Amino acid sequence: MLIGLFSDTHDQVERARAAVRQFRDAGARAIIHCGDLTTPAVVEACEGIPGYFVFGNCDYDRAALAAAIGRIGGTCLGDGGLVTLADRRIAVTHGHLDAEVRRLTAERPDYLFYGHTHRREDAMRGPTRWINPGALHRANPWTMATLDLASSRLEMLTICN
Repeated sequence: MLIGLFSDTHDQVERARAAVRQFRDAGARAIIHCGDLTTPAVVEACEGIPGYFVFGNCDYDRAALAAAIGRIGGTCLGDGGLVTLADRRIAVTHGHLDAEVRRLTAERPDYLFYGHTHRREDAMRGPTRWINPGALHRANPWTMATLDLASSRLEMLTICN
């Protein structure tokens, strides 16, 4: 199962749309957004692929974001949560709340996806592979990623918009 990962869109709606198109074209079966959506329009740009979303430190109107996530049939994980896709346990958080990161890593997931730093990362920490897809705002270049859960193949992608 191929999934699309992105974070820190910071209301860059056109970049979010371009990212979702690229994920769809690659064959992604789900997308995971690691926070700092900032506006419901970014959530709406994600419609069409099953999505999982967490809140970041710049997601001030959580009620509006949660409502938008519900309207597109997505799953809102609040500050963080665990999901299982293709028999892989995946923790998702924005990364700005240390207590949330500790709570999730204590569950010993296969993957921990996060954002916040606006920098790509792929690292093993204990039994968990930590992946930050980068950012679609305040980053050079703007990046996102796809991950094949069957093979664990990660591809970091650059987006132009």
